[in-house]
Amino acid sequence: VQLVESGGGLVQPGGSLRLSCAAAGFTFSYYGMNWYRQAPGKVRELVAGITSAGGSTNYAGSVKGRFTISRDNAKNTVYLQMNSLKPEDTAVYYCHARIRGTSYWGQGIQVTVSS
Repeated sequence: VQLVESGGGLVQPGGSLRLSCAAAGFTFSYYGMNWYRQAPGKVRELVAGITSAGGSTNYAGSVKGRFTISRDNAKNTVYLQMNSLKPEDTAVYYCHARIRGTSYWGQGIQVTVSS
Protein backbone atom coordinates (compact mmCIF):
# COMPACT_ATOMS: atom_id res chain seq x y z
CA VAL A 1 0.00 0.00 0.00
CA GLN A 2 1.27 3.42 -0.95
CA LEU A 3 -0.31 6.77 -0.16
CA VAL A 4 1.46 9.84 -1.53
CA GLU A 5 0.29 13.34 -0.65
CA SER A 6 0.94 16.46 -2.72
CA GLY A 7 -0.25 20.04 -2.95
CA GLY A 8 0.80 21.49 0.38
CA GLY A 9 2.72 24.68 0.97
CA LEU A 10 2.54 28.19 2.35
CA VAL A 11 -0.64 30.23 1.93
CA GLN A 12 -1.94 33.46 3.39
CA PRO A 13 -4.94 33.51 5.71
CA GLY A 14 -8.12 33.36 3.67
CA GLY A 15 -6.41 31.53 0.86
CA SER A 16 -7.00 28.09 -0.62
CA LEU A 17 -5.06 24.91 -1.25
CA ARG A 18 -5.99 21.53 -2.69
CA LEU A 19 -4.27 18.45 -1.35
CA SER A 20 -4.13 15.25 -3.37
CA CYS A 21 -3.38 11.71 -2.24
CA ALA A 22 -2.44 9.16 -4.88
CA ALA A 23 -3.09 5.59 -3.76
CA ALA A 24 -1.58 2.34 -5.00
CA GLY A 25 -1.28 -1.27 -3.95
CA PHE A 26 -4.91 -1.94 -3.09
CA THR A 27 -8.34 -1.76 -4.69
CA PHE A 28 -8.95 1.91 -4.03
CA SER A 29 -12.66 1.90 -4.85
CA TYR A 30 -13.36 -0.64 -2.10
CA TYR A 31 -12.28 1.53 0.84
CA GLY A 32 -13.17 4.72 2.60
CA MET A 33 -10.42 7.32 2.80
CA ASN A 34 -9.55 9.95 5.37
CA TRP A 35 -7.48 13.06 5.87
CA TYR A 36 -5.89 13.70 9.26
CA ARG A 37 -3.68 16.52 10.47
CA GLN A 38 -1.22 17.06 13.26
CA ALA A 39 -0.13 20.46 14.48
CA PRO A 40 3.04 20.91 16.56
CA GLY A 41 2.48 19.74 20.12
CA LYS A 42 -1.00 18.43 19.38
CA VAL A 43 -2.47 15.01 18.78
CA ARG A 44 -3.30 13.87 15.28
CA GLU A 45 -6.94 14.62 14.48
CA LEU A 46 -9.40 13.47 11.84
CA VAL A 47 -10.17 16.28 9.41
CA ALA A 48 -12.46 14.59 6.87
CA GLY A 49 -13.56 11.19 5.64
CA ILE A 50 -15.27 9.83 2.55
CA THR A 51 -16.89 6.49 1.85
CA SER A 52 -15.69 4.12 -0.86
CA ALA A 53 -18.04 5.38 -3.58
CA GLY A 54 -17.94 8.94 -2.36
CA GLY A 55 -21.58 9.03 -1.41
CA SER A 56 -21.03 10.12 2.16
CA THR A 57 -18.56 12.47 3.81
CA ASN A 58 -17.85 13.67 7.33
CA TYR A 59 -15.86 16.60 8.69
CA ALA A 60 -14.36 17.88 11.89
CA GLY A 61 -16.38 20.75 13.25
CA SER A 62 -13.44 23.12 12.90
CA VAL A 63 -13.32 22.69 9.10
CA LYS A 64 -16.96 22.11 8.22
CA GLY A 65 -18.08 24.53 5.53
CA ARG A 66 -14.50 25.38 4.55
CA PHE A 67 -12.98 22.03 3.52
CA THR A 68 -14.32 19.53 1.00
CA ILE A 69 -13.15 15.94 0.61
CA SER A 70 -13.70 14.18 -2.70
CA ARG A 71 -12.34 11.23 -4.64
CA ASP A 72 -11.80 10.03 -8.17
CA ASN A 73 -11.86 6.24 -8.20
CA ALA A 74 -10.72 6.14 -11.83
CA LYS A 75 -7.55 7.95 -10.78
CA ASN A 76 -7.10 6.24 -7.39
CA THR A 77 -6.91 9.69 -5.83
CA VAL A 78 -8.55 11.45 -2.90
CA TYR A 79 -8.58 15.23 -2.57
CA LEU A 80 -8.99 17.80 0.15
CA GLN A 81 -10.05 21.24 -1.03
CA MET A 82 -9.27 23.76 1.70
CA ASN A 83 -10.79 27.23 1.48
CA SER A 84 -10.80 30.20 3.85
CA LEU A 85 -7.68 28.88 5.48
CA LYS A 86 -6.81 30.08 8.97
CA PRO A 87 -3.49 30.10 10.85
CA GLU A 88 -4.88 27.35 13.08
CA ASP A 89 -5.10 25.08 10.03
CA THR A 90 -1.30 24.97 9.99
CA ALA A 91 -0.29 21.32 10.38
CA VAL A 92 1.12 18.29 8.66
CA TYR A 93 -1.72 16.67 6.73
CA TYR A 94 -1.86 12.89 6.29
CA CYS A 95 -3.81 10.68 3.95
CA HIS A 96 -5.16 7.53 5.65
CA ALA A 97 -6.79 4.27 4.72
CA ARG A 98 -7.90 1.40 6.93
CA ILE A 99 -7.62 -1.83 4.97
CA ARG A 100 -8.65 -5.16 6.51
CA GLY A 101 -8.07 -3.82 9.99
CA THR A 102 -4.70 -2.21 9.33
CA SER A 103 -4.13 1.54 9.16
CA TYR A 104 -1.97 2.93 6.39
CA TRP A 105 -0.59 6.47 6.31
CA GLY A 106 1.00 8.71 3.76
CA GLN A 107 4.27 10.46 4.57
CA GLY A 108 2.46 13.67 5.38
CA ILE A 109 2.60 17.10 3.79
CA GLN A 110 3.09 20.49 5.43
CA VAL A 111 0.42 23.16 5.17
CA THR A 112 1.36 26.53 6.63
CA VAL A 113 -1.12 29.40 6.85
CA SER A 114 0.66 32.64 7.59
CA SER A 115 0.91 36.20 6.43
